[in-house]
Amino acid sequence: MTTPGSGRDAPPAGHPYRTEIEAEREGWYELATLVRSLTVIECLEPGYYRDPDWSVRDVVAHLGTWLAEAQIQFERIAAGTYERHDVDVDALNAALLEGMEGQPWIVAWVQANAGRTRMLEGWYALREPSEDAAWWIRKAAADHFAEHLDRLREWVAELIARRSAGTRP
Repeated sequence: MTTPGSGRDAPPAGHPYRTEIEAEREGWYELATLVRSLTVIECLEPGYYRDPDWSVRDVVAHLGTWLAEAQIQFERIAAGTYERHDVDVDALNAALLEGMEGQPWIVAWVQANAGRTRMLEGWYALREPSEDAAWWIRKAAADHFAEHLDRLREWVAELIARRSAGTRP
């Protein structure tokens, strides 16, 4: 893993979204650290959310699919082919999650990492700030991670405590 703020994962000098890219990286590294502290079985344990039940795999799949979707939209913005439209966030959430339903942990994790890598490539290609890009940045990057990190911290701590208490799933 590259050290945050160094080398190849640093945004290009003078990039219009440098601050947002750095915030995304910090959020991603925290998420990755939390996830890597768990076993594969713990990543599949329901309880991150209830009704519907979500596991760490589900939240990682959720974030990863949003990252992949943002990459598509960034490419359109950079190419000048983006058409602004209302996004039904709940419907998109349901469709994206359905697309990952039942996938093994490793598929969700690899997909999230690949989605992030491609999203960053698309994001780096943006040369001018725009309202459309800012919307996708909020929906897919640091702000989106922040919506999930508090609960993820709690759930990871609970799973680790179960492990320590000998009450693992």
